[in-house]
Amino acid sequence: MPTRMIITMLSLLAFGMATANAHAVLDHANPRVGNAVRTAPREVTLWFTQDLEPAFSTIEVRNASGERVDSGKATLASGDRKVLRVPVKSLAAGTYTVSWRVLSVDSHTTQGTFSFRVGE
Repeated sequence: MPTRMIITMLSLLAFGMATANAHAVLDHANPRVGNAVRTAPREVTLWFTQDLEPAFSTIEVRNASGERVDSGKATLASGDRKVLRVPVKSLAAGTYTVSWRVLSVDSHTTQGTFSFRVGE
């Protein structure tokens, strides 16, 4: 009987861990989260932990005044449904805020915000 209880508890624990990882989480970004870059990027690229639904996944990039500086719709990288990117206008020195909202293929929505800086 104790062996059954242990197996049951381990199964429940494994199921709970799988459920907790069922969302697309931001893995890393270019420019990196909180990083300062010398040269302004031409696009912002985000890598996630799960495949995304492109029709329901967005990235907005705003300058310190709150004006949008992304130029176009966010798209998936060719051949990789975990990578979402958006082109940006010519960025001057300053701080920029990236806001993202994605829908993973398992129908869970996640969102987040981070900043990066252009210039010294």
